[in-house]
Amino acid sequence: MFSRKIRVEYEQDGALHPCPLKWLDNFSMRNFTNASIFDDTLPTADGQMEIGKRVPLDELKAAMEDWFRRKGYLPKDSGLAVND
Repeated sequence: MFSRKIRVEYEQDGALHPCPLKWLDNFSMRNFTNASIFDDTLPTADGQMEIGKRVPLDELKAAMEDWFRRKGYLPKDSGLAVND
């Protein structure tokens, strides 16, 4: 089910930092999107997630950026880097 390990980092002051586990857990609870595609996500540590094969990285990145901005975690001028 969780066949890929990815890194999730946010940009701040020109440097990349691992997203806190709290942010990743909050996103993975699914209560905000109702998108079953993101059911196959499992936060494991700061900046680390395991995801299923069917989870598209570009859609995951866009959804996470949107959610993190709405929660006030990610400033408007910062972005995410999602890499496997």
